[in-house]
Amino acid sequence: MSNAPAIVAAEGPIRRRPVALLELARKNRGVLVGLALVAVLFLVALLAPVISPHDPIATEPDNAYLPPLSPGHALGTDELGRDQISRILWGARISLPVAFVAVAVGLVAGGLIGLVSGYAGGLTDLLLMRVIDALLAFPALILAIALVAALGPSLRNAMIAIGIVAIPAYARLVRAVVLQLKPMEFVVATRSLGATPVRIVLRHLIPNLMNPVLVQVSLSAGFAILAEAVLSFLGLGAQPPTPDWGQMITTGRTFLPNDPWLAIIPGVAISITVYSFNLLGDSLRDALDPRLRR
Repeated sequence: MSNAPAIVAAEGPIRRRPVALLELARKNRGVLVGLALVAVLFLVALLAPVISPHDPIATEPDNAYLPPLSPGHALGTDELGRDQISRILWGARISLPVAFVAVAVGLVAGGLIGLVSGYAGGLTDLLLMRVIDALLAFPALILAIALVAALGPSLRNAMIAIGIVAIPAYARLVRAVVLQLKPMEFVVATRSLGATPVRIVLRHLIPNLMNPVLVQVSLSAGFAILAEAVLSFLGLGAQPPTPDWGQMITTGRTFLPNDPWLAIIPGVAISITVYSFNLLGDSLRDALDPRLRR
């Protein structure tokens, strides 16, 4: 899950301001396309109540199983006559916040563990990394399923589970960068001048972490959306009648022989969303990694 660029050690301080996303987008077409797609997705989620042509949970049995391009229902209707395009638009309001919360949990918890482990070293590093290794011993989705099963099926618990699964990637990434920065002259000089560990971390380590962490955030968001869809598909995420892409696929698979669009349409929505975040993450990695910049 962690494909963030490595930090290449150089002579002298490497501390610099994070490269602005807009400047990167101007120079890199992949970053521009990724940012545009992600921006459109967030805009759709934000404006779903305004642009949805129908109530996503309102049933119309007389209009059940309408195929795509039917009058008044551009993407058809499901077995209860609910408008598919409205449910897709409202589904974005579920998936994107899940990605945001899950990434925030993984970033804060994993980043803190990585900072403490990498900077403190010794026994602290050993103990914290063994905890991370224990989390990595389980496949990510299996661990998320187990956590939600233990906490109880709900969207909130799915967010927590996906966030916990994301912790090891951030912890290992942050620790690796901190271990590279610690022996460098500008960090050693700052420490010799009497700077406290908190000041060194805030003023010298965190600024150098921003670029690789930004890449990891983009990649983790795609994984979080996919994981949430899997949990909802299994009945462990959002519960009916909440419009959720994974839940829509679960319902649609029953009607695959005669009405395949009921499962295909939400599947395409998930694919486009995950692709957008992965494209942004891969493009940022290529743009920010000095070894790949050419």
